[in-house]
Amino acid sequence: MGPLTGTKIIELAGIGPGPFCGMLLSDMGAEVIRVDRAGAPARRPKDVLTRGRKSIAVDLKSAAGREVVLKLCESSDALFEGFRPGVTERLGVGPEECMGRNGKLVYGRMTGWGQEGPMAQASGHDINYIALAGALHSIGEAGGKPVPPLNLVGDFGGGGMFLAFGLVCAMLEAQKSGTGQVVDTAMIDGAATLMSMFFTMHGAGVFSMERGTNLLDGGAHFYGTYGTKDDKYISLGSIEPQFYALLVEKAGLDVDRFSAQMEQGKWVEFKAELTEVFKTKTRDEWCDIMEGSDVCFAPVLALDEVPNHPHHVARDSFIELDGIVQPAPAPRFSRSEVGVSHGSRIPGEDTLTVLQEAGLGEAEINELVESGAVVNTAGA
Repeated sequence: MGPLTGTKIIELAGIGPGPFCGMLLSDMGAEVIRVDRAGAPARRPKDVLTRGRKSIAVDLKSAAGREVVLKLCESSDALFEGFRPGVTERLGVGPEECMGRNGKLVYGRMTGWGQEGPMAQASGHDINYIALAGALHSIGEAGGKPVPPLNLVGDFGGGGMFLAFGLVCAMLEAQKSGTGQVVDTAMIDGAATLMSMFFTMHGAGVFSMERGTNLLDGGAHFYGTYGTKDDKYISLGSIEPQFYALLVEKAGLDVDRFSAQMEQGKWVEFKAELTEVFKTKTRDEWCDIMEGSDVCFAPVLALDEVPNHPHHVARDSFIELDGIVQPAPAPRFSRSEVGVSHGSRIPGEDTLTVLQEAGLGEAEINELVESGAVVNTAGA
């Protein structure tokens, strides 16, 4: 039983950070009901981000469809959506309507720019949000252009995780106060918050605006990646003096010359020498020398290599579901057992079950299906 067992959450289907939030909550034991569009494809590729949830297909543009969502809100702890500001209000399932049915309901909102501000209605994607938050400018090689870190910082770190955190915080508060509230999660806010340490460093005058020259952005010779003889890569994070000393020893470097670890003026020179050193052996050979030691070393693994690494195997860090090898639920708990109840569903596969559990009778359900307000794809 996961720590969120007994919690019921409605997810208005979206893309990216919304499904990721739903996955996190479901993995922790929450019953998450995904409200898909009635017109969504009956078949779609299995998606790790939609695992563990029931799916009901609803036409939110119909009065009967809207009523279905409002009915679900009556017995739920939270609802979250990822539309532009004002869209759910126009659909009739905004905070006022949903919370009017359940005073303890927490209403989560996921946007890129936030619910207000001059850019609130503008289109955008992860790369734009992290650009305005200062994260993108700081990532890349010296003398090069900013490099997008996939969509990890905006969509998933600054978006989905912050939404899940906000929802759980508000649900805990609602247990005390008896009253729900709206959670305004903006990816730009989350991305900026993730940069807190670097704002600290900048304020202290120890973070250069020239990317690729700082301690943690690849500027330091002891914190970065290096190519190996077999055209693969390894990673180093030998920051502390004792770890750095071990790096110098295991890499066969000149102890006296490389003792000037924190002399930033020598970083480029030292990095060039380390580049040549690491090219003398394959990645596996360097793993034999350094992996598992206090050098702070790890091979850079491709996605198809990751699940087979002995550390992941020992910890059961990956599972196979829907024919896809994927990360197991995290974090782990000493008493609560987390897990994935099932794989991703076809949109509308659980429509009848969800309506029955919401207390609707057979005649009501048949009328909803016949009118097209909901779609049942069970057995499709």
